[in-house]
Amino acid sequence: MSERSDLWRSDGGNSARSTGRDAGRSSDDDVSSGRSRRTVLHGIAAAGVASVGLASSAGASTSAYEHYYDEYDRVVDVTDVGADATGSESISPILESQRADDTLFVFPEGRYYMDSQFRFTGFDNVGFVGDGATLVPADYHAFDGPQYRLFRLGVSYAPGRRLRFEGFDVDQTAPDTGIRAIEAYASERLEVRDITVRGEHDSGTWGPGLFSVTDPNGTGIVERFRAPDGGEWVEETPNDGNRWRGPIGIEANQNAGTLEFRRCWLGGFPNNGLYAAGGDGKIIVSGGRYRNSNGANVRVGGDDSEIRWPTVEVDETHPRDRTQRGIRIENGSGIEIHGALVDISSPKPTSHAISVMNSCDDARIENVEIRLRGDDVNHGIVLSPECGETAIVDTEITHETAGGYPLWLRDSAKAEPVVVEHLTVSGEAGDESGFRDGIRCERDNCRFSHVDVSQRGRDGTDRNAIVNTGSNLTVYRSELRASQYPFVDLGSESLVRDSDLESTGDNEAVCLYASAANPSFKKNRLAGGIRDLGASGVTNWQNVY
Repeated sequence: MSERSDLWRSDGGNSARSTGRDAGRSSDDDVSSGRSRRTVLHGIAAAGVASVGLASSAGASTSAYEHYYDEYDRVVDVTDVGADATGSESISPILESQRADDTLFVFPEGRYYMDSQFRFTGFDNVGFVGDGATLVPADYHAFDGPQYRLFRLGVSYAPGRRLRFEGFDVDQTAPDTGIRAIEAYASERLEVRDITVRGEHDSGTWGPGLFSVTDPNGTGIVERFRAPDGGEWVEETPNDGNRWRGPIGIEANQNAGTLEFRRCWLGGFPNNGLYAAGGDGKIIVSGGRYRNSNGANVRVGGDDSEIRWPTVEVDETHPRDRTQRGIRIENGSGIEIHGALVDISSPKPTSHAISVMNSCDDARIENVEIRLRGDDVNHGIVLSPECGETAIVDTEITHETAGGYPLWLRDSAKAEPVVVEHLTVSGEAGDESGFRDGIRCERDNCRFSHVDVSQRGRDGTDRNAIVNTGSNLTVYRSELRASQYPFVDLGSESLVRDSDLESTGDNEAVCLYASAANPSFKKNRLAGGIRDLGASGVTNWQNVY
């Protein structure tokens, strides 16, 4: 099965097949690997200030972030201007008093209590850096003003130009605590790094992060933003009745530029994990870990967006969860999923591992591994009826659920082709709700090349390898094994060529229904022959039985 197709080869550009499924995933995704920057900031001598060219009304400090100092006209150590670093008094009034453009705010090691929002919009260049700093938000009842955010930096109609926000823990372990740590809109450059939110978001307010690059030529990076403890449904919080479902983990639905999420980690949120599908810009997901969110764990849209090497896991289900999809792509063309691992062991019936939605104009899924287990029905890769051209390449699906389709190409009037190449489907599944096919092809113009499907069935269940109801299907150089029929045809103009088909349940290799028109079988091994229930125009040529 290692030989490449001679008939159809999906164009993957310069991307190479990885030598290992985990090659692009990093151990840095572990939230327990805390930052090593724990230098206590002290006031710097005037000579030191002069040496880095600073103009500051409040002495600068020596820290791990010194290399940023020359990017700002003013560097403020917040403790030098009165901020309490013990967590006893709110620092919100101090931040308000120091609001100024072209300023880097430095937070030495300590705990910083905030009981109201800090808002700054329309700025040119601002930064906030924590060197062992922990932000402590007031709980829902004590927070003053809008109970939504700690930092609101830019808005859609008045974004900042350049923004940096790095190096903070956010302690929301107290009851009824949980707030958006940062909401950021920047036009030219957005940099957010090393933010860890500890504790379940159980206040019912907005989720921990919202990010947007507002200019099509702008860029942004959100790196190691971690909220591993997830969020509670709003019905179980003091904000009950004021929101739908509850918080989103990370939101980026107004992005116009190029925005990358690198090595982020999200636990289970009730209203999507990473939700970055609503803007016109490009989203890049690089690595990271996304777990147990309702809706979708990774939901991405935008032309030429990329999802590369994340780990997506669903192993817990909240009583209110209705769907916990792994990856959902939509709203754009040229969207690529590469190197992802999707592992679902606590499935809901609509918790597809990967959903290609109707608004996805074309997509490529490559070098992906999917593992599905459990006692509910669940599907693997599902192509919605109105999605465009799709290629699925070098992918493995292990499917061991009560029923479902590892690959489902749903009935469609679209003429754009679907190419499936070097796909392996294995595992023992059931037939609950009638979902008993390894590949369910209801769409026209599909091509399967070098596909290896094994459907032996759970506890004696009858499973089929491929069932076709569409027109113009080609199966080339493939191996199909199934406890019932390896190939079932109810469509028209199908071609099976140079393939090996065998039933493990003593049935024929092929079952042709009366609706099947002009199927062709050429140079195959068809163990047990063909069961013909009235098909028209059947062609057999150089097959071995």
